[in-house]
Amino acid sequence: MFGNSDYTYRIDNLRSSGAQVKFLSLEPLVGDVGEMNLTSIDWAIAGGESGPGARYMDPAWVRSIRDQCVESCVAFHFKQWGGVNKKKTGRMLDGRTWDELPSKAVA
Repeated sequence: MFGNSDYTYRIDNLRSSGAQVKFLSLEPLVGDVGEMNLTSIDWAIAGGESGPGARYMDPAWVRSIRDQCVESCVAFHFKQWGGVNKKKTGRMLDGRTWDELPSKAVA
């Protein structure tokens, strides 16, 4: 969906949609998304870019998203750190994996 603050306006579009489960795909995360209004958002997925030419992802950007999700009771999933060898960089964030799922059932 978006990977930096240039596209956060899309959250309002998502919020007004008729989707049963509203989720943000914050990948590849290539910049700070800043403060987000997560009202009526069920799930956020964040991850770094992978493969040749992958751009840097600052851990502070991921932590900001995670912290906003925790504060707003939005399920958070951290997909990967990314990089040229994503298997090597893994997906641990501050000592744990974040595999939360939204509480709404997906039909």
